[in-house]
Amino acid sequence: MSSTEVLTGSETRRSITPGWPEIVVGLVVLVAVAFGFPALLKATGVAEQLSSLVSGLILAALSGVAGLIAFFAANQVRIRDWSAFGVRRTSVRWLLIGVAGGIVAATVWRVVAGIVFVLAGPSENIQEPYRDAAQGSVFFIVLSILFLAVLTPLGEEFLFRGVITTALLRYGALIGVIGSTLIFALAHWNLSISVIALVVGLIAAELRRRSGSVWPGFVVHLVNNLIGQLIIVVWL
Repeated sequence: MSSTEVLTGSETRRSITPGWPEIVVGLVVLVAVAFGFPALLKATGVAEQLSSLVSGLILAALSGVAGLIAFFAANQVRIRDWSAFGVRRTSVRWLLIGVAGGIVAATVWRVVAGIVFVLAGPSENIQEPYRDAAQGSVFFIVLSILFLAVLTPLGEEFLFRGVITTALLRYGALIGVIGSTLIFALAHWNLSISVIALVVGLIAAELRRRSGSVWPGFVVHLVNNLIGQLIIVVWL
């Protein structure tokens, strides 16, 4: 194509949106940070000196920080404009839909998880450290809620919906929404947690597609996690 030729609308959109390079870099960095940092703490002996409360807080913060670092890395591959990843303003209407979506997600996944429990039995609770963090003093409880209900959704939505859903939507709504949801669920690698990720991810990805912004999905994620954290604080 010569320099005087004009790109079609689809070609233009494809040229300025994230693709496989961003997906690969984002996931590689996510794995490196999420698994590398705990391994470093263990190798240096620091992990053994930490209480379960502190360890829980570190892991709670890490789940969000790793996602943000992965997003920033993907953002530096080719496209610097955050709006290309869906990090853009949205309407109050979409945010309210996100709140409703979070309530629906928190209800639906508990029903699905109950069915999975009956059929497959209990699975390892990889979020036990998070529960420890939520059962300390008021200070620890507030931090755990901030980390798990705000920081974690922020990091995961920026990466999984901002990078991965956005990149896969170039292949159509089905692949964009379902594909990114499956990747999100697999990233949690635990049956019970993957059930939550499937429900939350599906709703968040669809809202990302329809609204053009990651913020409605962030609200879905925030409301779902907040409900879970409040249940832990009240009942345990």
